[in-house]
Amino acid sequence: MADNRPTVFADGVIEAQVAHGVARITLAVTGTDGKAQPCATLCVPVTQLSAMVNGMGHLIKQIEDRVRAQQQATPAEPAAAPGTDGAPQSGAFRFQS
Repeated sequence: MADNRPTVFADGVIEAQVAHGVARITLAVTGTDGKAQPCATLCVPVTQLSAMVNGMGHLIKQIEDRVRAQQQATPAEPAAAPGTDGAPQSGAFRFQS
């Protein structure tokens, strides 16, 4: 079965409000003028908001742990600018919940 879930890139939040038990979070993307522009609205039942925020906090901790482990495993050398060696840049990794 094809995966047809929409993907939304956001680098900020414009506003958040709660009405009728649903948190509505207006996500933003920074435009070329440096100003936040709305790109999507994330709707989450208030009863699930705490679990969602805790899950995001757990993700941040995993990322910090991974970066710390990589820094300890790599000798302290000046980092080359991304893409200067012609190799594709990839820092992606997946986490299991």
